[in-house]
Amino acid sequence: MDILEKHKLQDGVVHNQQMSRREVVEILLQKQHAAELANLIARHSAADLGEVLDELPLEQAMQLWRTIPRERENDVLWEISGERREALAAGREPQFEGAKVSVFELVDGGRLRQVPVTGRKDLDGVKPVWVDLINTSRSERAFIGSHFDVELPDPLEATDLELSSRFYIGDNEDIHLHSNFLRERAGDSRSVPVSFILHGGILFSVRDEELPVFRLQRRRALTQPGYVTDSIDVLLDLYAADVEYSADSLEGIYTTLGDVGHTVLSEAMTDSQAASILASIAEEEDQNGRIRGNILDTQRALNFLMRARLLKTDQVQSCNQTVRNIESLNSHTAFLFDKINFLMDATIGFININQNKRVNQLTVFSVVFMPLNMLAGIGGMSEYSMMTEGIPWPVSYGAFFLATGAIGWGTFVALKYFEARRQRPVRRQPSN
Repeated sequence: MDILEKHKLQDGVVHNQQMSRREVVEILLQKQHAAELANLIARHSAADLGEVLDELPLEQAMQLWRTIPRERENDVLWEISGERREALAAGREPQFEGAKVSVFELVDGGRLRQVPVTGRKDLDGVKPVWVDLINTSRSERAFIGSHFDVELPDPLEATDLELSSRFYIGDNEDIHLHSNFLRERAGDSRSVPVSFILHGGILFSVRDEELPVFRLQRRRALTQPGYVTDSIDVLLDLYAADVEYSADSLEGIYTTLGDVGHTVLSEAMTDSQAASILASIAEEEDQNGRIRGNILDTQRALNFLMRARLLKTDQVQSCNQTVRNIESLNSHTAFLFDKINFLMDATIGFININQNKRVNQLTVFSVVFMPLNMLAGIGGMSEYSMMTEGIPWPVSYGAFFLATGAIGWGTFVALKYFEARRQRPVRRQPSN
């Protein structure tokens, strides 16, 4: 607001000045103002811009609206009031861009049918069983929440809650669950927080990224008759699919550790191979720990649902089966931790062996060259010249170098002989 007031004042001063080529000065000043506003807009979020557009006088708000880039207009439209949107954009309604909001209805045969949703009016008359929101803004979540009379949280903020507060029943009997789901893509593995709200027979899922578990669930529910009967079925199937996805990831860890084991149990390993193996082991250990944390989080969510007595008989059975699968995966993760520790110790052992070999080589060199150093010291004395007086120096020093070489070679052979005798296995005498 201060910048717009400053621009208005500068324009008035220039307009009232009597000068030559005033039109050129005004054009340059307008370009400077536009660049300053563009830099300011680029540094602020859509929520900040929407708040400013609601507070500015209409004339200044229209000036600011014309400066907002076209690719950001839809995000800003979500943040301003209906009256101001009518004045600035002629009542243009904001749209859900991409696949941010997916709405599914339950149809005959126990299948889900996806309802195309691009704007506000598409939700009128829809009775969904599952509403999936991906990377939505605060205003988009607020609109969806106000339409269905539910408050939708930010999934990243929900993960800041204490572990004991991630599963609870709200004041209006809504069920809130905040869980982590595994995501693997091109070697990038991490946990993605997802918020679930069960309200009025509708499951709301809020997350910031697309997940393979959700794609799998949508494909199954859209194509398989009788797959789901209500929103709780959708939720339980999502948790079950996450456990299946974790099991597949554990199989990948088994395969990687198997390849690492073949290299570790070989007869020799270079330091570069050991460094690569340690990096692979550390990555698989991190992945194994993430999977263990995710499935334990899923187990706590399922136990909460069973304790809350919200499930039907068949849903309880399905939930118990998923819990048993989680318990079996827990034993696999424990075994993998033991295998990872074994491979880590074996790799470090090879590194120590290689280091001992290098130290042994240095010891051999020092022993071989010790008598040679003594002879070299003697050969450098003046007494040696006196002892070889009358003998041409090429002959005397050539013989000296041959003698030192023979002594060094003999020392080296003697060291190898004694080392071979020390490593020779001892034959036991047969007992009478």
